[in-house]
Amino acid sequence: MEILYLLIPLSVVLIFLIVGIFLWAVKSGQFEDMEGPAHRILMDDDRPQSPPDE
Repeated sequence: MEILYLLIPLSVVLIFLIVGIFLWAVKSGQFEDMEGPAHRILMDDDRPQSPPDE
């Protein structure tokens, strides 16, 4: 029973940490374009790349 005095506050802190990380990811745009990378990998770019300017 005494372990609950440790586990309950620890789980509340962990929940706040997870929610904080999730909100940071949403605000930084991690979930903006979910289909773009999947479509980009299927696009075949046959054009030769130009050499860099010297």
